[in-house]
Amino acid sequence: MQITETTNEGLKRGFKVVIPSNAIETSVQQKIASIAQSAQLPGFRPGKVPTRVLRQRFGRSVLGEVLQETLDSTARQTIQDKSLRPALQPRIEVTKFDEGADLEFTMEVEILPEITPGDFSQVKLERLVAEAADAEVEEGLKRLADQQKSYVAAEAGATARDADAVVIDYQGSIDGETFVGGQGKDAQVVLGAGWLVPGFEGQLVGAKAGDQRTVNVTFPTDYPYEKLRGKAAVFDVTIKEVKLPKVPPIDDQLAKGLGLETLDGLRQKVRDQIGQEFSQISRARLKRELLDRLDEMHRFDVPSGLVNGEFEAIWQQIQADRERGVVDEDQKGKSDDEVKAEYRPIAERRVRLGLLLAKIGEANTISVTQDEVSRAIAVQAQRFPGQEQRVFEYYQSNPEASAQLRAPIFEDKVVDFILELAKVTERKVTKEELLADPDTEKK
Repeated sequence: MQITETTNEGLKRGFKVVIPSNAIETSVQQKIASIAQSAQLPGFRPGKVPTRVLRQRFGRSVLGEVLQETLDSTARQTIQDKSLRPALQPRIEVTKFDEGADLEFTMEVEILPEITPGDFSQVKLERLVAEAADAEVEEGLKRLADQQKSYVAAEAGATARDADAVVIDYQGSIDGETFVGGQGKDAQVVLGAGWLVPGFEGQLVGAKAGDQRTVNVTFPTDYPYEKLRGKAAVFDVTIKEVKLPKVPPIDDQLAKGLGLETLDGLRQKVRDQIGQEFSQISRARLKRELLDRLDEMHRFDVPSGLVNGEFEAIWQQIQADRERGVVDEDQKGKSDDEVKAEYRPIAERRVRLGLLLAKIGEANTISVTQDEVSRAIAVQAQRFPGQEQRVFEYYQSNPEASAQLRAPIFEDKVVDFILELAKVTERKVTKEELLADPDTEKK
């Protein structure tokens, strides 16, 4: 085997590899001999098929296997011999091969950069601390009470207003034909809650018990039931009853209905929950500030292949958002080329920080345990009541899905490690200061 380095620029390495024809032939003969031991062909006893016949029958497929195995093993050996750390799978291209001749191919590979982490003890950060104000706690109690509201029958002749409930029978059709899921009886609908197809609830405002209404809607293009996506439908609706919301008083009885003994206990729980939300926001801001500092501290080349992959993921998300009608304000009025030019540096930053955090984690033996991954899977399973076992099975049978859960856990553990070394001061702020956009504050 002859290996010649053809490229050594930055993180890019290129090689020309020549495999002698006799090495290829030897591998082919070995495979044919292996097949011969058990081959069964008409007219021959098992294991007694002549080599000539086997080569005529299996030669082409065997040669293909040998070539692929040779390319793979040679690439691995070259990477090992040259002490390379590939960022992605090498790109291999056969440049010359004829049966009986030498095999020539090129191999291009991008390697991971050498990274020297900075002195994190010199990093200065500020943690914002906000406490739940009494007014915010009372607002929280009001929201809880509103969530526990019931609906009572309105007076005869009352018209339904936004936030009222109506009890209805309905029959839907598309092009005059009924469809699965388009019928219902005694369904209670809260107007303005957004439970039904967009536009449905608004057409029931002003209705009274006994009214008949025709509701025209168009199913969204991202509707869960594929056969209804984008279809125009007509619903014949009978309003059977109008109900008014009744919010319970904020007292000990409300607390007991929520599993607590007293209103004071409920109030404290609300305060604690708000405090936890503030802590999460504070940590997110602190983490972002830390990542900004790390990006400023570390300048090294990043593999273009990784950047391209990250950028493609970002761009696919942007396109998916556009299809759903979601467009960032900063993108409006800009061409695709202008938007891409803005997101390319973001992709590069993400790759750089990812490589840096991986290096720090490796150097300090930071890892994610299986118990931590299992807890993350359990959290995902809770989002799908009744389907928990399927969720667990999905992650058990999909290593890539498990890796997506493992990555943010690892990142947070490395961030915590760095924060322990950094100089972090605290500053008390109001809720408004905590929630303010950091980018706006810097301007």
